[in-house]
Amino acid sequence: MLGWSSWWLFTLVAVIGGACGGQVTYDNRSLIINGQRQILFSGSIHYPRSTPDNGMVWFVLQMWPSLISKAKAGGLDVIQTYVFWNLHEPQPGQYDFSGRSDLVRFIKEIQTQGLYASLRIGPFIESEWTYGGLPFWLHDIPGIVYRSDNEPFKFYMQNFTTKIVNMMKSEGLYASQGGPIILSQIENEYQTIEGAFHEKGPAYVRWAAQMAVGLQTGVPWTMCKQIDAPDPVINTCNGMRCGETFVGPNSPNKPAIWTENWTTQFTKYGENIKTRSPEDIAFHVALFIARKYGSFVNYYMYHGGTNFGRTASDYIPTSYYDLAPLDEYGLIRQPKWGHLKELHAAIKLCSETLLTGSLTTSSIGEQQEAYVFQGQPGQCAAFLVNNDGRDDVQVMFQNSSYELPRKSISILPDCKTVAFNTAKASSEIVNTQYNTRSTVPLIKFDSAERWETFKEVVPKFEETSLRSKALLEQMNTTKDASDYLWYTFRFQQDSNNDQLVLNVTSLGHVVRAFVNGPLVGSAHGTRRTNVNLLNKVSLNSGINNVSLLSVMSGLLDSGPFLERKKAGLSDVIISSNQDIQNFTNHPWGYQVINF
Repeated sequence: MLGWSSWWLFTLVAVIGGACGGQVTYDNRSLIINGQRQILFSGSIHYPRSTPDNGMVWFVLQMWPSLISKAKAGGLDVIQTYVFWNLHEPQPGQYDFSGRSDLVRFIKEIQTQGLYASLRIGPFIESEWTYGGLPFWLHDIPGIVYRSDNEPFKFYMQNFTTKIVNMMKSEGLYASQGGPIILSQIENEYQTIEGAFHEKGPAYVRWAAQMAVGLQTGVPWTMCKQIDAPDPVINTCNGMRCGETFVGPNSPNKPAIWTENWTTQFTKYGENIKTRSPEDIAFHVALFIARKYGSFVNYYMYHGGTNFGRTASDYIPTSYYDLAPLDEYGLIRQPKWGHLKELHAAIKLCSETLLTGSLTTSSIGEQQEAYVFQGQPGQCAAFLVNNDGRDDVQVMFQNSSYELPRKSISILPDCKTVAFNTAKASSEIVNTQYNTRSTVPLIKFDSAERWETFKEVVPKFEETSLRSKALLEQMNTTKDASDYLWYTFRFQQDSNNDQLVLNVTSLGHVVRAFVNGPLVGSAHGTRRTNVNLLNKVSLNSGINNVSLLSVMSGLLDSGPFLERKKAGLSDVIISSNQDIQNFTNHPWGYQVINF
């Protein structure tokens, strides 16, 4: 088998038609920009999960430009981002678009570097972001039901969506105005919960689509994982294997778009780190393009970054998608970044044929198939697929023999010569150091003067000002101003007893128990299990003070009826062999910890 001349790989430059400006439409093959169909590779980079600069006084390295530049060098055409409602409107009508929240600055940086932008407004986004991006103050709106055909929710959702669209328009950032934004998204993976709302689910989908289109951005709108997306909104796929799982566009004149191609699995507290190989990613990208006429693939995430402050959702750590092509700190992660760069370059070599040619499919083996695109005379591109995950095979295609490694796709831009195989990396990538990071010490905390201690005072019932005769729900008590809430109570014990058991059940994430001052036990839950603390305790004769610190690690980010979800302690029992005392309905004192 002849090897493709290597010059193209390192000299090919993807020239995007201005990367801004002009009409954006679509047909059943692709988005059409300035009258030209395009195959587009996109990557998710979320502006609040990185920084405009790294904050170093003596060496200012702007992070956003660096990330976008590396994405472009990796063969991307588009940068995709969510819009984070609870970040921008922390209180009703009070907006923040400064610093890491400077959405306009981020979009303009994308434009400066000659790339397109895809804006997923949501405004519900999930994204392992606390409360799925919804501001918690919505919880206190009378009669509200999130993400339903519910007038209070629709009022505030439309208000914020309109705010963002008008902001983009005022800055001339839509492609129809000469800007970089070629695609917008309304809602997010709604079909996974649509059935929970019965008739109000489909009605909400129709309303959201009509509302978004009515804002007249001049660019198409999408709904991901939404097979019933109303025309002209495009339904798109999310997942790892959209070449296999995507049922396709719900209208014959819509293109196949992959909104989220997960480059790894996000990390959760208490679970092992899982990753995804570059070979697997490349295989499914090529399959999506070949089998589904795919023309837009977005990597989620291309750079995950950092969940600063209290922005992560429940049980999600600060590091986000560190195993993406660009790691948490924006460093290139090989071989993932380089392998996908080669894939992009190979597909761009035959993009015209893929976008205009007719497709025929044939079997070339028991688990092997060929997808052949025939365009204008002399135009031919082929994808040779080996679905066998165990064995390499030799196949015959157009009277030539080709070796296909197990679970791989060979791309032949001219139907003759292999430009790229999804299971093989070039020698340049093979010779790089994988997954290494270089660090430089900046500050050493090596003296006592650089440290100070902080000791939290364990409150007692009589020191609290907020009281209740039952256990209060945590989120409604803290109003999302803190992750920490003290629950305290006191009771009379007739004699000393060191054979008692404290049993605390919580819908929060961590519980720490203090009895008469000292810590007596801790427990935490997981994304799948609630907290249950079971500890032996000793009580004094007389008054005993019990203080329970309930800790949240971010609010839920998904599911129907989020406004009904609860957190905090649900049951508190102290028991012995002879007696059970239930303190769930008992006088309690509360204290919110604000740092």
